[in-house]
Amino acid sequence: MRISELSAASGTPVSTIKYYLREGLVERGEPTAANQAAYGDEHLRRLRLIRALTDVGGVGIAEVRAVLEALAKPRTPIHRTIGVAQYALGPPEDDGPVPADVLQARAEVDAFITARCWNVHADAPARRMLADALVTLRRLGQEATTGLFEPYADIVDELAVWELGILPAQGSRSAIIEGAIVGTVVFEAALAALRRLAHEHHSAERFGRS
Repeated sequence: MRISELSAASGTPVSTIKYYLREGLVERGEPTAANQAAYGDEHLRRLRLIRALTDVGGVGIAEVRAVLEALAKPRTPIHRTIGVAQYALGPPEDDGPVPADVLQARAEVDAFITARCWNVHADAPARRMLADALVTLRRLGQEATTGLFEPYADIVDELAVWELGILPAQGSRSAIIEGAIVGTVVFEAALAALRRLAHEHHSAERFGRS
C-alpha cells in the first residue's frame, strides 16, 4: 500500500508517519519509484502499536523508542520486555529532593507490596504512583493508610491474572509481547473509564439526580 493508504488504514496522518520514519520508529517501505515506497501489514501493525502507546497510554516518543528497541531484542526475556513498556508509563524518576512525607509513604507502600507477596522490582514506577496517591490523601487531611488500597489490590490482582491469561500460550514472541503491552495500556484506560461510569451510576442511586 502507498503511504496515503497506510495513513487511512492506521488513522495516522501522513506527516506523523513521515516523522516516525525519520525517527526510525517505523521501518521504511520498499522503494517502488522516486520518492515512493510500498508498505505492508507490518508497518500497519507497528503504527497501531505506537498509537496505542501514545494516544491511549500518553507515552512519549523516547519511551516508545525504548519499548520498540526492547521488542527488537529476541533474547530479552518476555517478562523483562513487558516491564519496559510498563515502566515507560511512568511516573518519571525523581528530579530533586524527596519530601519526608513522600519517603515515609514509599516505605509503607514497600511494606504493603511485601505483605501481599507480590514479586515487584524495587524500582517499579508504580510504587511511586501508589505512594503519591497515599501522600495526596494525607495532604488533603485524610488519615489514610495503605489499608485503604486492600480492596483495590484484591480486584486488580484477579484482573492481572485474567489479562495475562488471555494472552496466547504459544505463537510468535512479538505477538505475545505486543498483546501484553497493548493490554496494559488499553485495559488500564478501560478500567478508569468503567470506574467513572460506576461512580456516576451509584452516585445517582444514592444521592439522586438533579
